[in-house]
Amino acid sequence: MKNKKADQTASPSTSKSLKNTSINAQLTRLIARLRAGRTDTFTITRELNICRPGARICDLRNRGYKIHTDRVTLTDEWGRQHVGVALYTLISEPRAAA
Repeated sequence: MKNKKADQTASPSTSKSLKNTSINAQLTRLIARLRAGRTDTFTITRELNICRPGARICDLRNRGYKIHTDRVTLTDEWGRQHVGVALYTLISEPRAAA
């Protein structure tokens, strides 16, 4: 039986774009994720390859994005409970310059 090769095509969200760790690339990924719905620190770190989510949220706020933070209790993938994890919700975006 012939072994199949893994699918070599990858979506932009899971390949090259995740390898780009420039601040602009991280902010682009984070904005897109926040537009899709609220998200927490663990998810941002794991799925978006952003090591310091709080710093990137601060960058977005400084650029005019209104982002609400709730503190929640979450369980990580190892079953450990964490109190006070940030859960971010995009409230509004800056107006485009006229």
